[in-house]
Amino acid sequence: MKLLLIGGGGREHALAWRLAQDTSRPALFCAPGNAGTAALGTNVAIPADDINSLLAWARRERPDLTIVGPEAPLCAGLTDRFQAEGLRVFGPGWDAAQIEGSKIFSKEVLLAAGVPTAQSASFDNTEHALAYVRDMPLPLVIKADGLAAGKGVLICTTRDQAEDAIRQTMISQAFGCAGQKILIEEFIEGEEVSVLALVDGTRAVLLPSAQDHKRVFDNDQGPNTGGMGAYSPAPMESSAFRRMVQEQVFDPTLNELRHRGIRYQGVLYAGLMMTTSGPKVLEFNCRFGDPETQAILPRLTGDLIPALEACIDGTLNPDHIICRPEPCVCVVMAAGGYPGSYRQGDVIEGLSQAEALAQVAVFHAGTRLDQERVMTAGGRVLGITALGADLADAAGRAYQATSLIRFCGAHYRRDIAARGLKPRQPKIEGPRNTRPMQ
Repeated sequence: MKLLLIGGGGREHALAWRLAQDTSRPALFCAPGNAGTAALGTNVAIPADDINSLLAWARRERPDLTIVGPEAPLCAGLTDRFQAEGLRVFGPGWDAAQIEGSKIFSKEVLLAAGVPTAQSASFDNTEHALAYVRDMPLPLVIKADGLAAGKGVLICTTRDQAEDAIRQTMISQAFGCAGQKILIEEFIEGEEVSVLALVDGTRAVLLPSAQDHKRVFDNDQGPNTGGMGAYSPAPMESSAFRRMVQEQVFDPTLNELRHRGIRYQGVLYAGLMMTTSGPKVLEFNCRFGDPETQAILPRLTGDLIPALEACIDGTLNPDHIICRPEPCVCVVMAAGGYPGSYRQGDVIEGLSQAEALAQVAVFHAGTRLDQERVMTAGGRVLGITALGADLADAAGRAYQATSLIRFCGAHYRRDIAARGLKPRQPKIEGPRNTRPMQ
């Protein structure tokens, strides 16, 4: 079986790692891939957003299944283009992918479906948006409508911050064309949790929950990032929680999409806030999360390809997903300067020592090969991931492996999964940030 996996980050390496273990032993092609995927298959030097070149490759090579990792090609209609050529693709079509591609569209679906979510208003005019926030209670959340690589959400605690966020987003175009329209939401408090589900058009089968860590520094300090780590399961995981999320979030959302003539097939990822009144949807994503995927996939047993194909065929059932009880922790090592301007081209050392530890996997994100050396090539460089007998054991293994890896300017949080370590929070050994190599 020949698989084309589109993308080149940590999520895609985790998917390639998991797919390579299927009993069919597929031949993997990753576009563009990274230094980690190169060890599992063949990297194809085509960017994930170059749909024309990807389609030309697929016409020639005829993969049996294409799996799309990032949101940008999905929102640009890659699935529709491939399907028009008779190619099987795991990932929603353009219309369904707008649930992530447009936060305003997503909010409309949530409200029509009766799914709990924050109160909000949308704007395409800067002056109208500025006038709106002058009368609204604080804090407020300003969201760019379009895709912004996970960074288009600004929490504002003062009126001046809110007005500046609007100007930066709509006038200065801090997030490019994604900020031509914005959503202004009330701030809701609670515990965040990520719940991903496989969807076959009519049915959603939930994957294990996870909790992401967005801020760059310990104790949720500093600017937002694409994600500095994740762990699974989230603290609120239970059969009652899963049933509530299924019935209050996923089922009504899919019903509303079908009512609009949209058949959703692929991964639907709900970012939830657990409030005192129950779950509220913060956002939807149309793909596997990153770094949530790195913490979820090691917990799944059995073959993954049949579950993905069942989503395409409309035959998904709960037996396609089997979860092992051991928790999993993923710690992201980032390049110096991330999430701002960051270093690239530094040699990474210690990978083989870290990977030799029991129940540890090192997922590459921003890496590339330079002859035999693995080099940094992105902001988030690696996701060091470990299973454990319990959450403390998994975190300990992940941080032990992290402490063995070195590259210039590397930094990482040392409190990943701390919120899940209850009733006490054992000390996690490992430096807060590794010192730059001299």
